[in-house]
Amino acid sequence: MPTHDSDPEINRYGSIAAEIYDLDKPPFALPDTRFHLARFEGFDRPILEPACGSGRTLIPFRQAGHDISGFDPSPEMLDLCRNRLADAGLSADVSRQRFDDFQYDRHFGAILIPVGSFTLVDDFAVALSVLKRFHDHLEPGGVLVIDLQGLNFLASNAQDRRRWTAANGDLLTLEGVRTATDWLGQRAEATYRYERWRDLTLVETQIEIMAQRCWGLQEFRLALEAAGFSGVSVTGGYDRTRGPRPGDRVLTYEAVKA
Repeated sequence: MPTHDSDPEINRYGSIAAEIYDLDKPPFALPDTRFHLARFEGFDRPILEPACGSGRTLIPFRQAGHDISGFDPSPEMLDLCRNRLADAGLSADVSRQRFDDFQYDRHFGAILIPVGSFTLVDDFAVALSVLKRFHDHLEPGGVLVIDLQGLNFLASNAQDRRRWTAANGDLLTLEGVRTATDWLGQRAEATYRYERWRDLTLVETQIEIMAQRCWGLQEFRLALEAAGFSGVSVTGGYDRTRGPRPGDRVLTYEAVKA
């Protein structure tokens, strides 16, 4: 049976994973943040960022003056986000919620999901229901902006081995191995081993199962339209002057609630 966002054992982002994510992807480390800030320059309606993580997008948007809220299922990620907000002298509505059951008592002018976080909803039927939930939480005329990895992600089978030095001097290591590729379901699963070393001694190990579902170019357009969106457009490679190309690692979809 496929797992998805509501399964606490999948895509958990525990304490070491969250710490590594924060070290590896600080604000503006990836091209998506400047791309999306340019898209929303002058935008004066509230924005929601699902899967806001440690705040790598949310905080630059707050610094730019946007009214942005976020949610994430990982308490460890949210702790990092709140600490970063406090360090910057900022505040924002961030809460622990999941893609498949998040709820707000207000509507948003935009929902933004950068850098492929939506692929963490690794079940097709659940993903469709999440898109409908996005639609329901937007104001009339509200815009949905989603970054997605293309199907070429499924063909990658390289092992992931990296390391970082934490602020306290600990050595943090990651080893990720692809354990399953479901070509029909367009889903990939990997096992990640996170370790913390101190004074050349292993002091903590955490195992995480990560799963992603990829989408075909026209498949996701149809999914957005089935959820009630219109005016779907697609940009490739964070270049707003062109459409998608076969070699693009990221496609950005934009759609409107009529």
